[in-house]
Amino acid sequence: MSATRPVFYVSDGTGITAETVGHSLLTQFGNTRFHTSRIPFVDSVERAREAAARIRAAGEQHGVRPIVVNSSVNPDIAAEIARSGALILDVFEPFLAPLEAELGEKRQAKVGQAHGMVDFETYHRRINAMNFALAHDDGMSTNYDEAQVILVAVSRAGKTPTCIYLALHHGVSAANYPLTDEDLEHDRLPPRLRAHRSKLFGLTIDPVRLHQIRQERRPDSRYASLETCKREVAAAEKLFRAERIPVLSTTHVSIEEISSKVMSTLGIQGVMF
Repeated sequence: MSATRPVFYVSDGTGITAETVGHSLLTQFGNTRFHTSRIPFVDSVERAREAAARIRAAGEQHGVRPIVVNSSVNPDIAAEIARSGALILDVFEPFLAPLEAELGEKRQAKVGQAHGMVDFETYHRRINAMNFALAHDDGMSTNYDEAQVILVAVSRAGKTPTCIYLALHHGVSAANYPLTDEDLEHDRLPPRLRAHRSKLFGLTIDPVRLHQIRQERRPDSRYASLETCKREVAAAEKLFRAERIPVLSTTHVSIEEISSKVMSTLGIQGVMF
């Protein structure tokens, strides 16, 4: 495997758009290791110079050309970033010329322009969904009446990041429930989930990958042992089959893809930006 390739998501705003697009692209290249960083609020030429210096230094450190996914719309800022010597992937540039031709209007390259188009009803829905996800993380609250989806899985299978992504990007009220040893002893749903069967979506994961993830959290523990991971995953998958719960393996799938699959399977409509 080649040297780790540094990747930067650069934006004049939060960088979420650049990161979302960039992450979707990088998942297509499984044989390359990436070290990703987000550089948000690059809203002046001075900050662009600072970002370019950081990018250039990363390239020298790793001995390979960095990759930049850029969503800054100001051409002066973009030009400064390009001086870093990185491969520049511009999120908006391929679409601007066709839009200008179609609309008969030249773009107005103003920093932060997109933030002036905020739909505050949509914004509040996303914030409320985020609060819901945090309050209902890992079974902390089991009042699922307002939930649109409840992700069910063993510990460290990807429940929490998926719930947060669903809330932040789609305004979906997502809860998650961790399957415990007690739950896995039976082939039936835990009582607190039975009334919400239509909202359930199961996540599974390759036991070897789960072992690696748990090892980082609790090294050489019973919780992280490969035997424990194999047993828990097998029991969870058996439960999902018995209860006919839709399920997806998170092993080689991005959070974006997991979220899309959950929403399409359960017929959930997210907010429009």
